[in-house]
Amino acid sequence: RNMNLLLELLLFLATLAYSYLEAFVKLFVPARRKSVSGELVLITGAGHGVGRATALEFAKRRSRLVLWDISKHGVEETAAECKNLGATAEAFVVDCSKREEIYSAAEKVKKEIGDVTILVNNAGVITAADLLSTQDHQIERMFEVNILAHMWTTRAFLPAMMNNNYGHIVTVASAAGHFGTSFMVAYCSSKFAAVGFHKALTEELSTLGKDGIKTTCLCPVFINTGFVKNLST
Repeated sequence: RNMNLLLELLLFLATLAYSYLEAFVKLFVPARRKSVSGELVLITGAGHGVGRATALEFAKRRSRLVLWDISKHGVEETAAECKNLGATAEAFVVDCSKREEIYSAAEKVKKEIGDVTILVNNAGVITAADLLSTQDHQIERMFEVNILAHMWTTRAFLPAMMNNNYGHIVTVASAAGHFGTSFMVAYCSSKFAAVGFHKALTEELSTLGKDGIKTTCLCPVFINTGFVKNLST
């Protein structure tokens, strides 16, 4: 067991070192950024945290925004901030644990606003507890929001991207999608699934010759969004 822990630690440190080295190189040789001005960007979980920060960055770059969140107050506050930055932003109250709500809201977006060209699957939930203390409904909800919602939103908006061979799908996963952590068994499992979804989708789009549809997988480490209190690992 100690040897496995050591190997996991070494793998983590190697990955971290590579990431920092890559970031350092890109300081001097930056990758060419594509313009997102005018793109129709849909962000799930846009009411706070990473979702809100992402929305504000797209707003600064003059994207058109469609914002989803289960919190009416949160998503409307994000929309107002985006509008103050000069962007157009439409707020929708959507519970991403419910497939029917996702499909219904997606149809409304397509009919009333247009085809989404950048989809940011960001909504996520977490329960930090040992496996036996985690309730069944909490496990189900983590999978419903952290991976199944990615499937439903992608199935809703990918057809138009396929027809135009144009678009971008962003999967917000987690470092917990690469490294298992105690007291987060269900969460890690759902995030491993999200990373696998991104990899398989990327491969499938390539196989189908849809080179105009790009994919990105974001795997943050610890972020102060209020999900977990008194965090230690």
